[in-house]
Amino acid sequence: MLEEITLLARHAGEIMLRYRDAATHRKEGHFNFVTDADVAVQDFLKRELLRLLPESRFFAEEQDNAPLTNAPTFVVDPIDGTLNFMRHRNASVVSIALLRNKTPVLGVIYNPYADEAFTAEKGQGASCNERPIHVSQTAFENALVSFGTSPYDADLANRTLNIARRFLLRAGDLRRTGSAALDLCDVACGRSDIFFELRLRPWDVAAGSLIVREAGGRFISLGHDAPYYDDACGILACSASCEQQALSILTEESP
Repeated sequence: MLEEITLLARHAGEIMLRYRDAATHRKEGHFNFVTDADVAVQDFLKRELLRLLPESRFFAEEQDNAPLTNAPTFVVDPIDGTLNFMRHRNASVVSIALLRNKTPVLGVIYNPYADEAFTAEKGQGASCNERPIHVSQTAFENALVSFGTSPYDADLANRTLNIARRFLLRAGDLRRTGSAALDLCDVACGRSDIFFELRLRPWDVAAGSLIVREAGGRFISLGHDAPYYDDACGILACSASCEQQALSILTEESP
């Protein structure tokens, strides 16, 4: 099934690129948008994924969702990095996870700009374009740290920037891409070493969390007793060599 889902993600990426100048619409919240491309990609994936696995459910960003259950469920972000897509920054991806018993068992993230398909199956490792990937072994003091700013949640702005400042002073350098799914892939394949964001939704992380873990990395939900994919929460993704120091910095700036 991983091969079939990857092929659907590639087709979805083609649709996304065909809608390069798609109409844009505001959503609830600060600087929050949806485009006609998001809707077209999601409609395509909903139809095809449910056809592939008829007994499954579909949980996605651009729709009203019922609470997750233990039933097989596709968790989809049709375009992660919508603002990047709107501004032609070439840093947006299609993200698809299959959950069973509320646990990701398959994950696919496709970047159509780079033609890179990041994939993982629980217990089978992670790959990029069918080549195995692994997190880096870079020491914390040289770590490249990516982060998200949770722009829809103004209450997190000061804490986010204080944490980023601590990382800048103690680790290597900072990056901000505007796509959590892409940042998770970068950690998984060793292009960066740490990624944190203080509030993300299930479709932002369901596929990427599995890819990071299957690449030998750590994925931790922050300050949240329930599974991360059951609600919005903060997350840390990193290599094992950076975990202790990264968690220490996040703990110093606890709410």
